Amino acid sequence: MNFEAVKKIADAVLYEGYILYPYRASAVKNRQRFNFGTIYPQIYSELTGGTEPWKMRTECLITGRRPHVEVRVRFLHLRAREVWRLTEAACGIAADGELAHEVVESLRIEDQTFSSWQEATERELTSPGLDIAIMDEPQRTSFSFAADEDREPLRDSTAELVALLVRKQSALHGMLEISRESIGPQLFKLSVTIENHGSFDAATGGSRDDVLLRSFVSAHTVLGASDGEFVSLLDPPADLREAASGCKNLGTWPVLAGDEGQRSMLLSSPIILYDYPQVAPESSGDFFDGTEIDEMLALRIMTLTPDEQREMRDVDIRARQILDRVENLPPEHLMKLHGAVRGLKKSRR
Repeated sequence: MNFEAVKKIADAVLYEGYILYPYRASAVKNRQRFNFGTIYPQIYSELTGGTEPWKMRTECLITGRRPHVEVRVRFLHLRAREVWRLTEAACGIAADGELAHEVVESLRIEDQTFSSWQEATERELTSPGLDIAIMDEPQRTSFSFAADEDREPLRDSTAELVALLVRKQSALHGMLEISRESIGPQLFKLSVTIENHGSFDAATGGSRDDVLLRSFVSAHTVLGASDGEFVSLLDPPADLREAASGCKNLGTWPVLAGDEGQRSMLLSSPIILYDYPQVAPESSGDFFDGTEIDEMLALRIMTLTPDEQREMRDVDIRARQILDRVENLPPEHLMKLHGAVRGLKKSRR
């Protein structure tokens, strides 16, 4: 099992849509982020009549006499970052009760801008060493991540407290279920289901941002096999097409991953991919938009005004990394982004 071989493409799936060009919090397209692989609380899903999913299921085929499988489910746990502008003079954070404040979209304190934003923490659930052949009963595992809050004081050059940067993370609760079915000689159907059993109160949290804080965002599954091989559901062997058509996936599409031709890794992604997806080797780093061309995004960033670049830098560390990378991009590397030719075959003529 070589999970490192698929980490780059899996991370691209994890952060797809995290922030889009022009990479500023004020941009309209960054007001509604995280559009892939969201698993909402079951209560919220039922309130929407099931239009928003509360579970994701991967079904795939694996061959072998005694295949062993490791399952990794990954998603983002969002954290609200709010800018609290204090509405009365204060010299510190009160130990009891709240300081009078208002939540603002952004606040300029001398040469730095602070913006309200949704940050993210990476979460991973792992089930290693599963012996598929002897796993008679479904394996169910409950999991949870605790709520958290921290406050960062923001002061001006005179050391006066003028605002707070407040980060809030809601608790998450869910269930991971792994089961298998023997459907032929040395042939198994493996199912991995993740469910969101978290709380949701429509009376106090009705906005999309409130719901996302209680959701599993950009959820996907990576599976590794030893002593067995996964079967492509996109192009299965003729004798396994019927079995492949019996795999019912919910909100996700499993594809073979890693080095082309190998069948020990599977990526089940909420974004439709082909077998053996890869991040282009010419890419200098993540731009959080796999449908775009790195050269186009790099050139667009170079055209941003100083004020726009300053706003981009103030969003968060990931936006700053993009800006720093583009600003320090050598000309020869930019030329490599201009185009690449792959897969040429010698003419027989």
